[in-house]
Amino acid sequence: MPAILKHSGYRFFFYVNDHQPKHIHIEKDNKTAKFNLEHLQLIKSRKFNASEIREIRKLVENNITLFIKKWDEYFNNK
Repeated sequence: MPAILKHSGYRFFFYVNDHQPKHIHIEKDNKTAKFNLEHLQLIKSRKFNASEIREIRKLVENNITLFIKKWDEYFNNK
């Protein structure tokens, strides 16, 4: 699981065998979420509350270029 970013206890990553569409996984403590990078849309969430999801969405939005670049670098080289 390549970690792309760590911020405020959140860990943003993708799995080595991930699939399209481009997306990013987020973990903090025992909570998880997944955001689509092509449409900046929440795909699923487990245990995060609404304010945490808003915070995560903002972090994804602010780092979307990095996440897409890292996705392309990793999966286009496999």
